[in-house]
Amino acid sequence: MSYTALYRKFRPQTFDEVKGQDHIVTTLQNQINAGRIGHAYLFCGTRGTGKTSIAKIFAKAVNCEHPVNGSPCNECATCKAIAAGSSMNAIEIDAASNNGVENVRQIREEIEYSPTEGKYKVYIIDEVHMLSNQAFNALLKTLEEPPSYVIFVLATTEAHKIPITILSRCQRYDFKRITIDTIADRLKEIMDNEQIEYEEKAIRYVAKAGDGSMRDALSLLDQCIAFYLGKKITYDNVLEVLGAVDTEVFSRLIRSIIKCDVVEGMRVIDDMVVQGRELDQFVSDFTWYLRNLLLVKTADNIEDLIDASTERVEALKQEAEHIEAEVIMRYIRIFSKLSSDLKNSTQKRVLIEIALIKINKPMMETDIDSMINRIALLEKRVEDGVIVSGQIPQNTNGVGAPNLGQQGFSQPGAGQESGATAQSAPPPLAVPEDIRYVADHWGDVIKLVSSPIVRPKLSEVKLSVKGENTLLMAFEHTSMGYDVCNKPEVIEMIENIIANEFGKQVKVEVKQLEGGNYGGDYYFQEIQKKINNITIQEEDF
Repeated sequence: MSYTALYRKFRPQTFDEVKGQDHIVTTLQNQINAGRIGHAYLFCGTRGTGKTSIAKIFAKAVNCEHPVNGSPCNECATCKAIAAGSSMNAIEIDAASNNGVENVRQIREEIEYSPTEGKYKVYIIDEVHMLSNQAFNALLKTLEEPPSYVIFVLATTEAHKIPITILSRCQRYDFKRITIDTIADRLKEIMDNEQIEYEEKAIRYVAKAGDGSMRDALSLLDQCIAFYLGKKITYDNVLEVLGAVDTEVFSRLIRSIIKCDVVEGMRVIDDMVVQGRELDQFVSDFTWYLRNLLLVKTADNIEDLIDASTERVEALKQEAEHIEAEVIMRYIRIFSKLSSDLKNSTQKRVLIEIALIKINKPMMETDIDSMINRIALLEKRVEDGVIVSGQIPQNTNGVGAPNLGQQGFSQPGAGQESGATAQSAPPPLAVPEDIRYVADHWGDVIKLVSSPIVRPKLSEVKLSVKGENTLLMAFEHTSMGYDVCNKPEVIEMIENIIANEFGKQVKVEVKQLEGGNYGGDYYFQEIQKKINNITIQEEDF
């Protein structure tokens, strides 16, 4: 006897054997028990979630001679005939290859004849969205008012392609993606039934690789069993067969990215190529690894959401301490796009290496995600005691600018070792002319603010000289900038930046405008045009 694939051999034969679709099974059983059977059903959902299997069970149940709690007995002649595919009461049609109007006309002719045995003729039309517009139109009237002994079950993976006129005539049931736990439990049952030894970790990986599809998981398991026929199915065996990668490799890669070590990252990719790993799967799994890293970074008690051992979760937590959530999201976006680009590429390794360089060198890009990444790298360097330096932009207006000292500057508080680089004495107090010079060069101040929250708010401010040495920062009454900037730590940061940048002590005061005008004899400076003309030097990041 020829071999039968696992997904066919263990296809559910009763409603009780269906896994992960309890909401649908219960509804159909209740309808059968109560005699409230509809004339048209639409089963929607991703591949391998049980649409066709439940349709066949339903066809048996409505025709069964001795149903058990709304489920077929599988013992009577009708059940056996439907299971064997020889019954005229259950007609399965593949709309992908029978999608013309003539095929629907044939159905309309057939339904004129009542069943010779059993109660109902059940037409199961798989991939119904593949029908042509003319075929849908031909089916419409029949679907609305079929004979009392006819039931239509339409199955599709793309419900949005079905005309609304068809949808409105059907009872719609949405099939859920099956959870990893549910798939894993079913795979264990099958392995025990087949008397094959296995590792728990191996089965869970196959269940995860199934991506919510029981059929896909069973096909992958079949592949692993065939490759290691007669042997125990281990985690390493599964990785070998599926061309997948152990999570230790992902940990090695993310740590190289955190250290901006491009060479080490390239070595990881080279190892994957040498070992013959499937690069599409590698990118997909690493994206999932980054997802887990983001969950660890942004939430507590997420062990139930991450399919990993306790040791692996702890390793993720250690890695998450060295990387910002916004940066992880940038990585996920890059690898998600890469996964799509790889599908039709013949140079997969090159694309992966380019993505890796892009991740390690955010200064090569100018989008918002890259800027956030660059700021995070700056903050990390400051924390590590690395001086981030640059040159003061030269005054180009040519007149009226007081001499504020053209010394170099560094991030406030960064890179100072035992006070060696600190100023020996505090800078002199500013005078109104100095403060106006600061206002005219406000963009230089904004450029040195590392906080991605504070920085954009400083672009909304109106500046004014108050008294002898006070810089007034005024915000419109509708702006959120006042709440963000009117904090001691923010004010102190801005004062330190001004002192380091311009060599003058300036007191900063934050106010909120009322009704669009603060009032008083103030020198307000609109800075938006200046800010828009700022060019941030590459070495600043």
